[in-house]
Amino acid sequence: MNEIANLSERLGADVEQVRRGIGSDPRIGYHFIYPGCGYGGSCFPKDVQALARTAHEVDYPAAMLTAVETVNNRQKGTLYTKLSQAFDGDLAGKTIALWGLSFKPNTDDMRDAPSRTLMEALWNAGARVQAYDPEAMRECRRLYGERDDLVLVADRVQAVKGADALVICTEWKEFRSVDFAWLKEQLAIPVVIDGRNLYEPATLKQAGLLYYAVGRGDSLRLIDSP
Repeated sequence: MNEIANLSERLGADVEQVRRGIGSDPRIGYHFIYPGCGYGGSCFPKDVQALARTAHEVDYPAAMLTAVETVNNRQKGTLYTKLSQAFDGDLAGKTIALWGLSFKPNTDDMRDAPSRTLMEALWNAGARVQAYDPEAMRECRRLYGERDDLVLVADRVQAVKGADALVICTEWKEFRSVDFAWLKEQLAIPVVIDGRNLYEPATLKQAGLLYYAVGRGDSLRLIDSP
């Protein structure tokens, strides 16, 4: 579905409509065909890699397994790519709010989480991260320690105050219901990068936000940096 989402963006299609069409086939269903910013955790990445290694050991070219790993690693970079697009490549000195750090809801596990790929890319670009996660704050501190370009805050409200953009990395339930007019007031620049496709693009654009989802038609206007 990540491949279909990336193709949808280039064709001007809405991947949610494509997803509904594919899922209507009862042989496929809807449950596991959500595009996003990549999978993480301890099980799925390890299992795919182990199966690929097993195939290699018996001299079988498991092209599909290799492709799954390649596409997932590439997909984890999509959040940074969209941010860079929004700011015309100039992220130095920007403060980026993150909602969600764990690789999925209802855990503090950050192993192979897309948030880590994003944060490390932002730091390399000279940006500052202001982050909140309901469970993974302690784990984030353990992984990265104290650093000037990482601020962990107590709730989602504090995360967006004064930030130049918001990125959603984890689909926690508390992030699904948002007053978008309020959100626009909190952000210094009204950019939302939604790595989990939580919202309807038209709703955010009507609220005056520049909304970048995965495969749902990005805002194309670039930000004029002060």
